[in-house]
Amino acid sequence: MHLIKTMITPFNDEYYMRAAFAEALKAFDAGEVPVGGVVVAGGKIIVRVHNLTETLNDVTAHAEMQAITAAANLLGGKYLNDCTLYITLEPCVMCAAALSLAQIGKVVFGTADEKRGYSLVSKNIMHPKTKISGGIMKDECAELMRDFFRRKR
Repeated sequence: MHLIKTMITPFNDEYYMRAAFAEALKAFDAGEVPVGGVVVAGGKIIVRVHNLTETLNDVTAHAEMQAITAAANLLGGKYLNDCTLYITLEPCVMCAAALSLAQIGKVVFGTADEKRGYSLVSKNIMHPKTKISGGIMKDECAELMRDFFRRKR
């Protein structure tokens, strides 16, 4: 019986980040900057997204923007205060501002964005009630980004 208990994976930050990472791999395969995410509400993944800027020819089609739109449409309201976004890369300023307006409850990101992350400008961009956590699967997320840009050069 003890063996069975240890095999069950709890639904924790790493579990959801792995789902976000699977989306980032889809973006990678499609030639998009490999950022993926999932929105969780009530312990369930309700939205799966990845960057679509190349596919849609739209500089605003970041994974976070896709997540906000899809979750709001699914839930029938513009506020996402009972939701958590798991995203493989720290949101940029645009996405952080949009997440703030959506009043997202929590954001969990994989790796910091050392060039365009919102925290480089101000950590106050996010809504004051939004909980922020970073570094979940940071090595895997950072390596995927490095691999993508290595192949582009």
